[in-house]
Amino acid sequence: MSVASPPHTWPRRHLLNIDGMTRAEVEACLDLAVEMREWRERGERPEPLRNETVGLAFYEASTRTRVSFELAARALGAIVIDLSLAGSSVAKGESLIDTLRTLRRTGVTICVLRHASSGAPHLAARETGLRIVNAGDGTHAHPTQALLDALTLRDALGALDGRKVAIVGDIAHSRVARSNLHLLPMLGAQVWLAGPPAFVRGFDDWPGVHVATIEETLDGADAVMTLRLQLERDAGAGVPSLREYTWRWGLTSERMLLARPDAPVLHPGPTNEGVEITAELAASGRSLIGRQVENGVPVRMAVLALVAGAA
Repeated sequence: MSVASPPHTWPRRHLLNIDGMTRAEVEACLDLAVEMREWRERGERPEPLRNETVGLAFYEASTRTRVSFELAARALGAIVIDLSLAGSSVAKGESLIDTLRTLRRTGVTICVLRHASSGAPHLAARETGLRIVNAGDGTHAHPTQALLDALTLRDALGALDGRKVAIVGDIAHSRVARSNLHLLPMLGAQVWLAGPPAFVRGFDDWPGVHVATIEETLDGADAVMTLRLQLERDAGAGVPSLREYTWRWGLTSERMLLARPDAPVLHPGPTNEGVEITAELAASGRSLIGRQVENGVPVRMAVLALVAGAA
C-alpha cells in the first residue's frame, strides 16, 4: 500500500546520516511529512506498516525522539518493541550487534537506534540485516532532528534558498548541528555559526558555512537556532564558566534585535533555560521550539514509511 501519491523517490534501505543524501530525497521526505501531518490532523490511519515490527533500541536517554518514533510507528500500524536496556541482556554484557541480531531473529524488521558511539548505526546496518534508522549516534549525526528542523523552518520561511540561518552555541559536541550543517546548505541556506572558539574551530571549512562573532552571526538572520551546552560530553572544558557562557553567547530578547524582526528561534531540546536561552525568549511568540516537537512525529512517520518501502 502506497502512503503517498505521486510516489516519492527514496532508494535507501536505511537512514544513517544526511551526508550523502540528495536534495530530491530530502524534499521528498519533507513533502511526505506534510502529508503525514495532514493525515494526523484529519484522524486518518492508513497503516502502511501493519506488516512491520519496529524495535526502539535507545542506548542513551531520550524523551522527544523516542516518544515521537513510537507514536510514528504506531500511527502507521507497526508493532512496536521498546527495548528496555536495563532489563535486557545488554546489562549482562551482550554486544550491540548480538542484541540487534536477536531482535531481527524475533521478527523485528526496522530498528531505531540511538547510541553513544559515533558510527554505531553504520555498523548495525552492515552487520545485522535490519533496516536501521539513526536516532542519534555520539557527536556524529541526528538526521531526523535535522529533517524536522528543516520542516519547521520551511513552514515558517518558505523555501530556504538564500536564507541566513544562525546556529549559536555548542557546535563541536552537537550531532544536531552536524546534521544541520549538511542539510541546510543543501536546501540553499547560508549557515552562520557562533560560539566559544573551542566549539566552532574547523567548521569554517564546511561548504556554505561561515564562522563569525555572535553579533555578525545574528545580524540580519532569518532564523536562529541555539544549542544546549552538552556537559555530559565534556563541553564544560570549552568555557570558563556557565555564567560567562550565558553572558557571551546566550540568546535573549535584546540580543535577538540583531536578527530580522520576524526571525524565529529554534532549539532541538532539551533546553537549559537561563543558560543558552532565556525562559522569556523560549516562551515568546517567535519561539518555534514547540513546533519542532510537534513536527517530530510526522517527520519520523515519513522516514519509517520511506525506509520500509511503503511510500
